[in-house]
Amino acid sequence: MTQLSLFDSEDLYEFPKDLLEYREHFLNQEEADRLKIHLLETAPWKQRTQKMYDKMVLTPRLTAWYGDKENAYPSENGKLETNPWIPELLSLKQRIEETFGYQFNSVLLNLYRDHNDSVAWHRDKESRYGNRPVIASISLGQTRNFDFRKKDHHQSKYSLPLPHGSLLIMKGDLQENWEHRIAKSVTSMKERINLTFRLVREV
Repeated sequence: MTQLSLFDSEDLYEFPKDLLEYREHFLNQEEADRLKIHLLETAPWKQRTQKMYDKMVLTPRLTAWYGDKENAYPSENGKLETNPWIPELLSLKQRIEETFGYQFNSVLLNLYRDHNDSVAWHRDKESRYGNRPVIASISLGQTRNFDFRKKDHHQSKYSLPLPHGSLLIMKGDLQENWEHRIAKSVTSMKERINLTFRLVREV
C-alpha cells in the first residue's frame, strides 16, 4: 500500500489494506485520455442542489449517474436520474470486478471543472450502500489531493494525490470511522473527472 502523506508534516501514515487498495496506473495514459475526452463530451452533466446549514445550495461540481435502471442514486433531495450503461463504463466496471473480485451495479461521475470545485468532508453512509460499502474510484485528468481524517479526531488528517488513470478502492470500516474530501485549491487547476463505482441495494 502506497503511504499517504500527513498534512503539514514529513511523517507518513500507511492505511491498512483492509481499508484501502490503490493502483496508481490502473489505466494507461492512452486509455485514461480517451475515456476522459469521451465523458467530457457525452456525459449528461448536471449541477445538483444540496442542503447545507438549513439552506439549499448548488454543489460545487457537476455529476452524472449511470447504472442498472432500478438503482437510482439515493440522496437527501430525491433520486438522481439513472442513465443506462454505456460500453466504456460497463467495460471498466467489469475490469475492476474481475481484477479485485468485487461487484458493482452503478457509477457516480463527478466533474471538478477547476480549482474552485470541491466536495466537503463526508462519509458514504447511505443505507442503500450497506454497512461496509466497497467504492472503487477512478481519477481522470487533473491530479487532486484526496484527503482523509478520523471522524472523531479531526487532527488526524492525511492526503493522497490521485493522478490521471489511478484507482482507489475504499472498503471495510473506512466509511464508519473516516471522512474524506476533495478541497478547493488556491492553485489554478484543469478539469478532473472522478468515477465512483458502487453497489446500490434496494431498501
